[in-house]
Amino acid sequence: MSIFDIFRNRKEIPKPWSKYYTEEEMNIKIPNISLYKQITNTANKYPNNIAYKYLGKNVSYKKFIKQIDKAALSFKELNIKKGDVVTFCMPNIPEVLIGFYALNKIGAIANMVHPLSAEEEIKEALIATKSKYLVMVDIFYNKVKDVAKGTKVKKVIFVSPSNSMKLPLKIGYKLINIGKYKRYPRNDFYMSWKKFINKSKSSKLEIKDKYGKDTPAAILHSGGTSGKPKNVVLQNRAFLMAVEQESLFLKYLNVGDSVLAIMPNFHGFGLSVCMHSTMSLGFTSILVPQFDARKFDILFKKNKPTVVLGVPTLYEALIKNKNIKNLDLSFLKFAICGGDMLSKTLEDKVNTYFKEHKSTARITQGYGMTEALAAVCLGIADINKSGSIGIPLPGNNIKIINPSTRKTNPYNVVGEICINTKALMMGYLNNESETNEALQIHDDGHVWLHSGDLGYMDEDGFIFCKGRIKRMIITSGYNVYPSHIEEVIESHPAVLQCTVVGVPHPYKQEVPKAFIVLKEGYLPLFVKAEIKEYCKKNLAKYMVPKDFIYRKKLPKTKLGKVDFKKLESDIGNSDE
Repeated sequence: MSIFDIFRNRKEIPKPWSKYYTEEEMNIKIPNISLYKQITNTANKYPNNIAYKYLGKNVSYKKFIKQIDKAALSFKELNIKKGDVVTFCMPNIPEVLIGFYALNKIGAIANMVHPLSAEEEIKEALIATKSKYLVMVDIFYNKVKDVAKGTKVKKVIFVSPSNSMKLPLKIGYKLINIGKYKRYPRNDFYMSWKKFINKSKSSKLEIKDKYGKDTPAAILHSGGTSGKPKNVVLQNRAFLMAVEQESLFLKYLNVGDSVLAIMPNFHGFGLSVCMHSTMSLGFTSILVPQFDARKFDILFKKNKPTVVLGVPTLYEALIKNKNIKNLDLSFLKFAICGGDMLSKTLEDKVNTYFKEHKSTARITQGYGMTEALAAVCLGIADINKSGSIGIPLPGNNIKIINPSTRKTNPYNVVGEICINTKALMMGYLNNESETNEALQIHDDGHVWLHSGDLGYMDEDGFIFCKGRIKRMIITSGYNVYPSHIEEVIESHPAVLQCTVVGVPHPYKQEVPKAFIVLKEGYLPLFVKAEIKEYCKKNLAKYMVPKDFIYRKKLPKTKLGKVDFKKLESDIGNSDE
């Protein structure tokens, strides 16, 4: 049977969750426009409403579009055109959103990178995507001063977190940070955001917004099926579809309601749900550049968000914050948890907490993958079952398969979660083999994304996640792949073998722990400090193991494989 026969003979996908939607909602349509056009349409409807808040500063939709248009002209003056890639390496500050939409207007692609990434990780991202420019927060100049060498980057545009602050806060920020960070030199290779934006003033170029749903919009990063970081290419359609889906679930909100954007812009959930969908639907995105659990009460009191989306550690921080004891949370309508499984114990604690603090919100779970632009399932309002990750959003399909046979499992039988949606990634950039492993055509004629996650579906279409097929550590909501850390540590000349496991942590849920066997002739006493520094240089901060345990050999199973379970329960000290 040819591939064309498979597509011609596509079988109907069972959708027990369809009873929760209308026929119109199930047949969701994706508009053929750009993301820039979508956000502009909203601005035309609500020009004076607040698009985003940043540390107490409110910016209307009308002003936001002007900021975007200026940045688009400036990028055009730098000869950015359709298909070009610009890398953003910044926290949740206004400039990252302004730049994202400016590039979308041109038809260019935004490559979103974690600002805490190691030097080598940033360099690899620049090389892999052939980025022409790097837009970076200025406090990390020392980290990136050598990164651009050997890449196609023409300039680095530095942004200060203080650029968009109110004047008093801006002055305070600059005073506090005097002498803390090395300033970037003023030369042709480095440019300030202000100088960059000023290029628009003298520009005589014209930009026509002529791009549609199939234009690539962003590159986000995921561990893929192997755990090694992959560049996920997403089209406009993925973001456009998310807006249509979330408009159905967030119909209980009103224009002018607000969403707390704690999830970062380099995370699919953050960029899509907390920012683009929020603003496209006329809500306000409250940008949080750095989350501080100790100041959670201040964050809530000042902003009064209607919706909070976060990882389990965020909600743990909320109920543990002693300053919030008498806080009135009556303004909070929805609380959604994603990024990791929400335990039943924490779910109950959070719901009790909300009730005690006058909120009608009940925490629900969402589930997704970067490869399907984050949100795939969601439980919300009266469509929810405790312990589930909700039902598929309209337009998304899920089935549970036997990983060995690829046959669909009966209801309530655990197997691999597979996803079918029009929001699927185009693929992993320049990685056909990994793309083919993740996206597979099944006998039913549909393309399915293999998640690597275990779960089951009940008769009503609710999905229950039960863990991961492959080893993976989630620390403060970030995916950490042991194989990637092991590869870095084993590249050190003194290391013979390394195995990394996740161990429980009171706040971060899990942290990496490395077990290392050194090559003959090396002693831990003389190289352990060097190996730790080596990790700090080559791994993102949240990936660096909390503990380094040195062993003469690692425990093995009867089949000769490393016994991960034994290592996970090993609380002994290092052999030195």
